[in-house]
Amino acid sequence: MNVEGHTIAVIDDDLRVLESLVNLLKSFGYCTESYNSAEEFLESGTLSRTCCIVTDVEMRQMSGLGLLQYLKSSNCAVPIIIITGKPSARSEAFYLEKGAVGFFRKPVDGDALVELIGSVCV
Repeated sequence: MNVEGHTIAVIDDDLRVLESLVNLLKSFGYCTESYNSAEEFLESGTLSRTCCIVTDVEMRQMSGLGLLQYLKSSNCAVPIIIITGKPSARSEAFYLEKGAVGFFRKPVDGDALVELIGSVCV
């Protein structure tokens, strides 16, 4: 699969997780942009060239859910994948009902994440 031109925005306030996800995606040939917060991503102006967003749920200001709701209310069609280190019994169903295309618990299953990104960035 040719992944050139497919920019993945990765958003997490945990720098270790952020670096790990960016390195994983780059190893599969994806161009990535990393952000420490949802606000930093929104202010960057890169949404128009983003084919997928991978975001943590729990962040200091705007949460991953807040970002998901904001983008969906703006009729943004960019697929959003939610990751969290603190899932509840109903987390996955909740985020998928809200419009996320995927949900992963930390530590993230890298193969499954790359497979999902490959299916939504075509």
